[in-house]
Amino acid sequence: MTLIHDCSVESELLAGMRLARRAIGSGELVVIPTDTVYGVAADAFSATAVQRLLDAKGRERTSPPPVLVPGIPTLDALAAEVPDAVRALVAEFWPGGLTVILRAQPSLQWDLGETRGTVALRMPDHRIALELLSETGPLAVSSANLSGLPSATTAEEAADMLGDRVSVYLDGGAAGVAYEAIGERPGDTSSTIVDATGLAVDGTGVLRIVRAGVISRERIAEVVGEELLEAEAVTEAGGAASDDDLAAASDDGATSSDDDGAATSDDADATTSDDAAATADDDAAPAASVAPSDERTDPAAS
Repeated sequence: MTLIHDCSVESELLAGMRLARRAIGSGELVVIPTDTVYGVAADAFSATAVQRLLDAKGRERTSPPPVLVPGIPTLDALAAEVPDAVRALVAEFWPGGLTVILRAQPSLQWDLGETRGTVALRMPDHRIALELLSETGPLAVSSANLSGLPSATTAEEAADMLGDRVSVYLDGGAAGVAYEAIGERPGDTSSTIVDATGLAVDGTGVLRIVRAGVISRERIAEVVGEELLEAEAVTEAGGAASDDDLAAASDDGATSSDDDGAATSDDADATTSDDAAATADDDAAPAASVAPSDERTDPAAS
């Protein structure tokens, strides 16, 4: 099995980061720690590498991975338009557990899957992830798990599921410990995914929370105002919608998986509006779409 590099040991950190950079440059996969869950990363601008990521997880191109970025300035390089409300959200919650779905820059030379022209973006709050991103640039990152299984919160869990499909494992300790597990499932530390494709630059339209995660709706409303958030789905009986209700409601939208970042918790980690792609990595976040992926069950580290 591929060696796991203990990044709490300086010599292993240096060796692991060197090998990780080399692996990404060669189109191979690397498992990295994030603040939400562990993610499996690939060069976002290599179609071969992204397909290798999807194959490793057992996912289809209809579940494109989110993209993790090294800083807020990268937002404008990858998104066609960034509404003021989104800028306010990332100023408040980046780096951290928020994935944002936006329209992708049409000039980008990448193939993340069937994204419908969108990209799910997140800046993780983890030193090792950010250091690697600063050297490689944006990475396609999905939760480090096989599709349908819980997201890994340790490097060992990721290795047990992904094995030698991954070239380098970076062990940064347990993921998600800085957050209250308030996601959609017990123990869920996936990122919250917000679809901003329905919000115009002039402020018209609404934001839609497509996956509940570590950033609560209440905290988001404190930043942008409740009036900018789509009303929460309710059942005919007046209660909160169940997972089955939400799945049925998403039939007309695109699905992903993660971070996070799939309708599972895979990535970042969900379903977006009709024109938006959903990915699963939470976290992981947030590439061209968001599926519940940084997730506790099949999404990305988004």
